[in-house]
Amino acid sequence: MMSSIIEVKGLRKSFANGKKSTKEVLKGLELTVEKGEIFALLGSNGAGKTTLINIMATLLKQDAGTVSVNGFDVNKDAAKVRQSFSLTGQFAAVDDILTGRENLELIAKLHKVAKPKQVATEMLEKVSLLDAADKRLVQYSGGMRRRIDIAMSLIGAPAVIFLDEPTTGLDPEARNEVYELVQHLSDNGTTIFLTTQYLEEAEKLADRIAILHEGVIVANGTFDELKKLIPAPKVEMIEKQPTLEDIFLNIVAKKGDETK
Repeated sequence: MMSSIIEVKGLRKSFANGKKSTKEVLKGLELTVEKGEIFALLGSNGAGKTTLINIMATLLKQDAGTVSVNGFDVNKDAAKVRQSFSLTGQFAAVDDILTGRENLELIAKLHKVAKPKQVATEMLEKVSLLDAADKRLVQYSGGMRRRIDIAMSLIGAPAVIFLDEPTTGLDPEARNEVYELVQHLSDNGTTIFLTTQYLEEAEKLADRIAILHEGVIVANGTFDELKKLIPAPKVEMIEKQPTLEDIFLNIVAKKGDETK
């Protein structure tokens, strides 16, 4: 039986919108992520994805509601929350002057883990970059850089990895490399919270998918469950099954009509 590792209840967050007004970005958001799953959060630009990530990562305080990660409240137990996750942003946070091995050893030392050289080697093996370990990062391809970036996030064995649009700007081959790594991490028990602009990415990787629209979750479930939320496919010569892009656009359009 699975158990929750992320719980978001009644989450609200507003930002100043000019001198005398505010804009509410998150409007009583409710969300649960189970241990070991790949959870994908979809949403248009401005939907509130980054705001949610920043609150879960203790980088931003909410106005109302509660958020817990790995059993710890993001406000009351912020230090323990930060020990429970790693965050990988849209761009690889690596040092081009250093080699892949040196980047990993540096992070291991900053985490004060025992035997940083051994840990670096283990991480290189995990992301299949041992052969390129002693090359400077400037010589790495985009996919290799992203894999090193994720390997750096794995040091300290976090229970949750937040991946904020991890394949932005990567070519198809590099994206596939990242997909394989993410799937491998999930297969070994790591919880992955993924935001992405590539709908096929969520369709390919995610165990569950949530759609965030105008500050609230408007749909949440497996891909097969989400397919049931839109009209049945037309039957012509071939039955056309809906893609995740079809589902996303259909649901967001409906919600937009409801608010008019």
